[in-house]
Amino acid sequence: MVCHRRPRPAHALTGRTLTARVAVLSVSAATATTAAVALTAVPVLAEPSDPPPPDTSAEAAADVDRLFAKAERAVEAFNATAERVEDLRAEAERRQHRVAQGQQAVNEQRRTLGTAAAAQYRAGGVDPSLALMLSTDPDGYLDRAATLDRVGDRQSGTLRELLAAQRTLERRRTEAQGVLAELTEEHDRLARDKRTAQRRLAAAQRRYNRLTAEEREARERRERRARLAAAQPLSTAADAGGAGAVPSSARAATAVAAARGAVGAPYAWGQAGPDAFDCSGLVQWAYAQAGVALPRTSQGQAAAGRPVPHGRARPGDIVVYRADASHVAIYVGGGQIVHAPYPGAEVRYDPVGVMPVASVVRP
Repeated sequence: MVCHRRPRPAHALTGRTLTARVAVLSVSAATATTAAVALTAVPVLAEPSDPPPPDTSAEAAADVDRLFAKAERAVEAFNATAERVEDLRAEAERRQHRVAQGQQAVNEQRRTLGTAAAAQYRAGGVDPSLALMLSTDPDGYLDRAATLDRVGDRQSGTLRELLAAQRTLERRRTEAQGVLAELTEEHDRLARDKRTAQRRLAAAQRRYNRLTAEEREARERRERRARLAAAQPLSTAADAGGAGAVPSSARAATAVAAARGAVGAPYAWGQAGPDAFDCSGLVQWAYAQAGVALPRTSQGQAAAGRPVPHGRARPGDIVVYRADASHVAIYVGGGQIVHAPYPGAEVRYDPVGVMPVASVVRP
């Protein structure tokens, strides 16, 4: 976890310092993300307020489903922060590169003035005006218009170039320091989101583990009945006639093939393949196989395409579930989806109406 420190003044933030800070934050972010995504099993963490056991098997099953849905929302919040950390890390590296370029421009201008000073020294001394150019406060010199009159046009132009390069360098250092501060804050948020996701996943797992054999059987029967009852919403007349079974594009067909190939892979929160997935990770990975870059989160994916009427869904479309878009799947035709449902399950086929459908989008 990165500790907050009082920011250095912009003039003290060197290219080397920026490089070191970006490297430390990059390693820390990668470590935190790797540690999170590597947990295919849910850790057992203390949960201060586990709900009391319900009175009936139906209530117990509904309680488990509710807890898994709550955990999935926490996972998607973690994914969003992890995506933000990665974006900021890349931005910090770009800013660091620009600082290095600015420092190089300043060094080149100083070398130019240094060469002129050396030549004058060999000729019998350094002109006082050139000495002022090489001072640590050339801005102050420029402010003295009367003194500037004693400087030749060429030397004056060189000095102005140096001042411009120095201003550019200071601005870039300030901007880079701002990005680094934001990266530090987001990295701290990532750690908090990770702990929240772990707590909620652990609570759901503990509740599931408390189900009796009869309750688990009742839950499975309930799921089967729900799947059968919900099997028709996107299995439209067009789908039955064949038109709706055709992917909307070659890239959609590739994504469908990738999703089908992932069936049987384990659910693992925070992972986006190729060996384990959470719900949005599966969708992102499947489309990446077709060369399409989708956002990391289910909410981002819900806005990453053209809305499609439910009755016109085609294979490759993204099916978005729940009002808060906290679950996504890939429609594969015939009223079926492929998705990563929840911890402990595998990527699998399900009827498209296994959960309330919020929207359908076509990337």
